[in-house]
Amino acid sequence: MPKQEFHIREVDRDDVAIVSDFVGRLLKELTGGNTSDPVALQRVAQEVLGLKSVTGLLAFDGRNPVGLIMLNECAAIYAGGHFGEISELYVSPQHRSKGVAAQLVAEATAVAQNRGWKRLEVGAPSQPEWMRTVSFYLGLGFVEVGPRLRKLI
Repeated sequence: MPKQEFHIREVDRDDVAIVSDFVGRLLKELTGGNTSDPVALQRVAQEVLGLKSVTGLLAFDGRNPVGLIMLNECAAIYAGGHFGEISELYVSPQHRSKGVAAQLVAEATAVAQNRGWKRLEVGAPSQPEWMRTVSFYLGLGFVEVGPRLRKLI
């Protein structure tokens, strides 16, 4: 059975509620159920969506939003200049394994090519509990380059 095609379009500032809701759901899954303040998420989403270095793409099943990918433009010498980073990728549970995430990554790749980015990078969640996510990216041609670390400021 062929994968369903979903309509994908770029996020605009009117999509703040959808974006913040999807990111809140993603954070809840990644943290094992901890919820984020929805008002704070909306405020941050409004700010981030106004940045020229940030691009979001929404996937729709008909008129219903079912997936989101957020990209940040970065630059580094090791990367050969400008590149994109996938900061968030979320697909509603009932639409998983239907090709939504793969279509979002394919569209993100097209955005990267159009902007002359040299690569796309993504920080995968910890393993082994999120091995399915890592396998998804590996299946789309990403290569593991090691863990990502952070320091909160």
